[in-house]
This record gives sequence, structure tokens and C-alpha cells, in this order.
Amino acid sequence: MAQSLQGADRRILLVDDEPSIQKMLVHALEREGFEVRAVGDGEEALESVESFEPHLIILDIMLPKVDGTEVCRRVRTQSDVPIIMLTAKDDEIDRVVGLELGADDYVTKPFAVRELVARVRAIMRRVSVPAGQRQDELSYDRLKINLPSRRVSLGGEEVDLTYTEFELLVTLASSPGRVFARSTLLARVWGDEFRDERTVDVHIRHLREKIERDARNPEFIHTARGVGYVFR
Repeated sequence: MAQSLQGADRRILLVDDEPSIQKMLVHALEREGFEVRAVGDGEEALESVESFEPHLIILDIMLPKVDGTEVCRRVRTQSDVPIIMLTAKDDEIDRVVGLELGADDYVTKPFAVRELVARVRAIMRRVSVPAGQRQDELSYDRLKINLPSRRVSLGGEEVDLTYTEFELLVTLASSPGRVFARSTLLARVWGDEFRDERTVDVHIRHLREKIERDARNPEFIHTARGVGYVFR
């Protein structure tokens, strides 16, 4: 999904069945200049993905009709639009499942509005970086990364990555041989300090499964034990 993010073209689909949360987040996000559509169940969410064409989705796990994980799964079959999932405070299973299905980030309830808005801004910044600000293509043997088109190919075959997976790969591949601490990757890719470092590990594992011949014996993304990751 290649979309402009200039001016009013910054659409967010908010999916939550709690009216108080809808009202609070719509107000906060509109103050940031985003156009927001709020819906209360999974069926409405899937319809709005088609009709509203959001640039980002904020998606609650617990929804009527179609739950959030199923919405995420269906969206990922047709789009790489960034998804932030809202999960229960102590439900780590939901968070991991969401990330496995292709969500880019998660926020646990109850949450501070400023935290969620910070994550939205960070993702929108990543999505809207003009192509001219970075080298057009990174090439390492059979792995090709085209930045303007956000396309990745492996041995000539295109690889489908989420926004976060793409940014994580570009961050590592732009500085081969440099060891990135998990905390540095969180700051570079996610843009703030609120996340658990395990978020990086889940996305790295998912990324390896897509670009490595053998994810357990990687040739591109290596683990720097006790520190983080390095691209070689």
C-alpha cells in the first residue's frame, strides 16, 4: 500500500468497543492533526480498512463479532499498513500472538494517552520518510533492499515485510558489522522508551524466518550475545 502522508492524508482507524477510550483517543489524535475513524467491532474494522484506507490501525484485541487477532491476520493478507494492538495488562500471550501475526507494536491497557500518541508519531515518521533522505538501495549478495519502494527481494523473489520489519532490517543493514543493543534498536525503530526489549527479539525472529535460509543458523542477522544484534 503506497500512500502519501502529506497534509490531511494521515488517516488512523481506531478499533475499540469502549466509548470512553474511543472519545479520549479520537480527541488526542485529532489534536495531533490526524484524521480518525473510530469503530467498535471487528466486522466494522475490516470494512473500514477497505473504505477508509488508513495509514495506521489502532486495534484492540477484545472485540465483538471478530476479535482483534483475527482482524490483524486478515489485514495482513492484503496490506502492510502499520498496526498497533491494544492488549490487557498481563496478557503476554495476546501480545506475542499479535506480533506473530504481523502487528508492528502493542500498548497495554490501561495506558497513558501520551504513550500511545508517541508511538503513533514514531510510526508515522518512519512511514513518511522521503526517499531522497536515504541511499536508494542496499545490496548484500542475494538480499536486495530498495528504500524508495520499500521492497525487499531474496534471490530475485520478493519478500513481504511489515513496516516495522522493514525498518528493523534497514537499520541493521545500513551499518553492517555494527552491534546494535536492543535498547538502541528500540529507540531507532520504535522511537521511544516505553517498550519491553523482548519486542525486538520477536520481530528479529519473524524477520529471520522471512530472509534467512535457516533462521536458526542465520547468514545476515546475527545475535551479539548479551547485547543485541548485528548484520554481517
